[in-house]
Amino acid sequence: MRHPGRPVVLALGSNLGDRRDILQGCVDAIAGIPEVQLMAVSPVYETVPVGGPPQPDYLNAVLLARTTLPSRALLDQLHQVEAAFSRVREVRWGPRTLDIDIITVDSEVCADPELTLPHPRAHERAFVLAPWHDVDPRAVLPGHGDVATLLAATDTSGIRRADLVLSVSGEGDT
Repeated sequence: MRHPGRPVVLALGSNLGDRRDILQGCVDAIAGIPEVQLMAVSPVYETVPVGGPPQPDYLNAVLLARTTLPSRALLDQLHQVEAAFSRVREVRWGPRTLDIDIITVDSEVCADPELTLPHPRAHERAFVLAPWHDVDPRAVLPGHGDVATLLAATDTSGIRRADLVLSVSGEGDT
């Protein structure tokens, strides 16, 4: 059965606090947005930070969802989820309790400074491409090509699959 709304790919990251619990809480919070239906959650990866000041390693995951929200309204909802986990935006690429990036919304292209779609750096980030490929091996990043091909061309030395599970129902195991 086809679910209503447009397909969305979201990338999650956390490197402060109880990272796994924060990511699971994020999944649960997104699942609680009435206009969003979660379809799948990727395996969790532990990754070294890219750019920014020295900071702890991240846990990253990718969510596949469908939404009836306009992209800007979705971004606003996701910012509320980040705020609920005490996300602050003080240092670009700095440490954070929670970061949610919209990677794609269907095949939408948007050059708004607050919401660029598809995400402008997703094609070069192994911490997005690896979990996305795990959850959807045939995925395509609009304007860049197959996620599998992009992942094969990306340095994956700073990432490793963690022995952690997030669940759509909120009952993940470690």
